[in-house]
Amino acid sequence: MKTFWKYFFAPLYGLVVYATIRLLLDTVTGMKFWHRALRLNLQDLVATVFFSYVFMLAFKRLLRWFDRKWPTDDFSSKRILRELLYLFLMNLVIQNAMLAPYTALTDDGMQWYDFVDINTIPLLYSLVLYGIVRSNTFLRAYIAGKTQLEKMTNDQLQTELKFLKAQYHPHFLFNALNTIYFQMDEDVSAAKRSVEKFSELLRYQLYDQQQTVPVSQEIHYLKNFILLQQTRTSERLLLETQFDDRLDGQLVYPLLFLPLVENAFKYVGGDYRLCISVALHSNRIDFHVVNSIPAGNPGADRIDKGIGLENLRRRLQLLYPGRHSLTAERMRDTFDATLSIQL
Repeated sequence: MKTFWKYFFAPLYGLVVYATIRLLLDTVTGMKFWHRALRLNLQDLVATVFFSYVFMLAFKRLLRWFDRKWPTDDFSSKRILRELLYLFLMNLVIQNAMLAPYTALTDDGMQWYDFVDINTIPLLYSLVLYGIVRSNTFLRAYIAGKTQLEKMTNDQLQTELKFLKAQYHPHFLFNALNTIYFQMDEDVSAAKRSVEKFSELLRYQLYDQQQTVPVSQEIHYLKNFILLQQTRTSERLLLETQFDDRLDGQLVYPLLFLPLVENAFKYVGGDYRLCISVALHSNRIDFHVVNSIPAGNPGADRIDKGIGLENLRRRLQLLYPGRHSLTAERMRDTFDATLSIQL
């Protein structure tokens, strides 16, 4: 294909232009080109091929000059109008410097209709050629620009997601280490078990953060997290968990349920009741957490305004746009949070 465009397109283009001019001239004058001497017809064909190579060389250099001067993603009307103006001037020079003298020396010399034809027909074809070439160039530049913009946007979102995910770690580390610190004086065996659970949780956060994970892994992580949290909460805590057995290989983004569980353990009080449930409904996962809170505790008013929940809302907007719902509501003595994700 490159060989065709490099060597054969120019003479083919020139022959189409010549055939159009020849047809119009023969129509106006009544001449029949097949009645002309074979020598003249062959001479016209040779001249046409030569002129077409000259025109195509000038045409390509003109476009390359504009591409060097302006970026290819510049679609401004100023650039296009300037290119058309230069193309028009280039045609006038080539047509009147080469075609006009050649026409004046053949057949019956230069007539007014010859002058009109050689200044209009090649120009019209060059405009069509310009439109095809430039539309292809600008289309490829537009697609490349869109691809680059999408890549930059995606990279920016990935960076933001990593930052949001990283915000969980300091809070989690502080709570876990604080728990183990106090266990060391009271129950060394329990502290060892906590370190074991802590290391497993940390390994999941650090190394198992592929794009999506089976929901069974996320539930296993939550169960270990709950066990670790139970060691640092009051013995009065009444904990109820329900995990749907049908949840297994469904893919979800990791650490989306964690902020709601962390929040519940952080603010549980009053009757010390905490209920955690995960259920599968058709193609939707519903995660529900309810924890009791001390009645009249002014600090409880800030439960749904913490960094953790704001962080979670932003991650959901990036990972599940239009495919999730999150409600977090404080009642008189309970705090209720529900997260639904469409798979």
